[in-house]
Amino acid sequence: MSDLNCGRLFFMKHFGHTRTRVTKHHAFIAPDGHVKTTLPGWHKTQGIILISPQIGARFTQYFALMEPGAEGAMPPPGVERFIYVMDGSVTITTGASTMSLEPTDYIYLPPDEAHTLRTLKNASLNIFERRYIPLPTNTERPPIVTGNEQKQKGESFLGDSDVIAKKLLPDLPTFDMAVNTMTFCPGVTLPFAETHFMEHGMLMLKGGGVYRLNDDWYPIQAGDVLWMGPYCPQWFGALGKEGSSYLLYKEMNRDVFTLERES
Repeated sequence: MSDLNCGRLFFMKHFGHTRTRVTKHHAFIAPDGHVKTTLPGWHKTQGIILISPQIGARFTQYFALMEPGAEGAMPPPGVERFIYVMDGSVTITTGASTMSLEPTDYIYLPPDEAHTLRTLKNASLNIFERRYIPLPTNTERPPIVTGNEQKQKGESFLGDSDVIAKKLLPDLPTFDMAVNTMTFCPGVTLPFAETHFMEHGMLMLKGGGVYRLNDDWYPIQAGDVLWMGPYCPQWFGALGKEGSSYLLYKEMNRDVFTLERES
């Protein structure tokens, strides 16, 4: 590498450069700006808070980086939790049931579901949390859901067999969130720029491409996180020689008046 290129990389790294960009209606969170923090009640664990109400979102997305012997904590009362294992393994106990979760395994925990989360070795988790919104005419709460993303059956997205969508949660009225994965063959794009009232949280799992948010265009790669607010136009095109996939959270099955953003 030439001295000129070395100098450019040094300047970019040490003089305030970041790929992260935060706006009123969307955010692009790159790993180069991650800051680790404590997670209240968690032991031997560091967190990276990626999306939260402070940014304008109605949910939280964060990484939990657990050391050997770490133990998690319950979310606040009334808050549901979705855990996706990125690396390592964890043991989770709910009631009399104990199971081990490995990479690409996941579990949904309804609000106020007592559970313990432990690990004997390093583990990295992506966690979505939000305050559960019950149906006004139904007191039934959603059940615990476990699975493995790789084993879920995928479906062509809007008839395009080069884009495969996998639903990780049941499409039932009791669930007020959906978590899916989207997998794209190289060079394939979403068919149009989506614009709707549901907000999203997204983690790029592998590959990369270009993501449009409003009128901004972002090169995106594995490890990047996006927040897409309501009515933020969004579009993705996969680039490279390998396929691309991302983990996607969105709101579901609730009246728009129950989803008003706090001022």
